[in-house]
Amino acid sequence: MLKPQRPVLLRTGPEPKVESDPHPADQHVGRQIATVRVQSDVSQAQLARSIGISFQQLQKYENARNRVSASMLYEIATSLDVPVSRFFEGLPGNDETCVAARPLPVDERLDFIASAEGRRLIEGLVNLPPRVRGRVSSLIAALGEELALLDAKRDK
Repeated sequence: MLKPQRPVLLRTGPEPKVESDPHPADQHVGRQIATVRVQSDVSQAQLARSIGISFQQLQKYENARNRVSASMLYEIATSLDVPVSRFFEGLPGNDETCVAARPLPVDERLDFIASAEGRRLIEGLVNLPPRVRGRVSSLIAALGEELALLDAKRDK
């Protein structure tokens, strides 16, 4: 006996993307959340706890892997004591922003802090006693200065 065949649906548009890049607006808002959080000297764990989510979920918001709902953006803004509009400052196409605010520069430090390597480094540093942490911080700063000098000499 023959099995009935399913009807074939013809697609006329482009193939849907299974994995798509985050929307630029989501990336911008996530970066602004991270910027305001860092400027406010609040850790991901502290902010996440204050708004009732896991720090992993906050990381996903900051990296634009997950979109932030309007109500969650409101909670984040309230917790960081900034207006919700702060997260949209500098967003291209935001008419009010075009007149009133300049785009914020992309800060490589935030990208590093949000990376897995940056999180591991920060977690390791936080677990050190304060005196040791200060010495490690000084060592890293000295290494950075030394490498910058070597690069400057090499470029001449």
